Amino acid sequence: MPLFLIALSVVGVDQLSKYLIRANMEIGQSIPREGPVGLHYTTNTGGAFGLFANQAFLLSMAAVIGIAVLVLYLRYLPPRSTLLKVGLGLDLGGAIGNLIDRLRLGEVTDFINIGAWPVFNLADSAIVVGTFLIVFCLLLTARRRAR
Repeated sequence: MPLFLIALSVVGVDQLSKYLIRANMEIGQSIPREGPVGLHYTTNTGGAFGLFANQAFLLSMAAVIGIAVLVLYLRYLPPRSTLLKVGLGLDLGGAIGNLIDRLRLGEVTDFINIGAWPVFNLADSAIVVGTFLIVFCLLLTARRRAR
């Protein structure tokens, strides 16, 4: 069950980081970048890039359905698809991390600022990396089948 350990780790680190931001910064407060990454505490009542703002119920239901689909999909994966399982674990952990915020607070805590991109959090990062790994695996599988 390493996949679930990955998901649990993502949820734990994500929730701890958000707790530390909420406990030590005011909404709107920034800590200037000392390199490529800075901190800017903000909240998001919508999905990615603020889409569907103030639609907590809709976004929560979409997350619950997405999590259920991921868990069901996992049951049918061959045992050797390690990279795909890592990607799914990252996606699962990220989705759960943001769902916890949405259910508990009615909004998601964002704080990572890289300048030319909207402010995001560790759960968002896990989802992006996980999705990249999943797409990579699917493309690799399609390429192998084409040969």
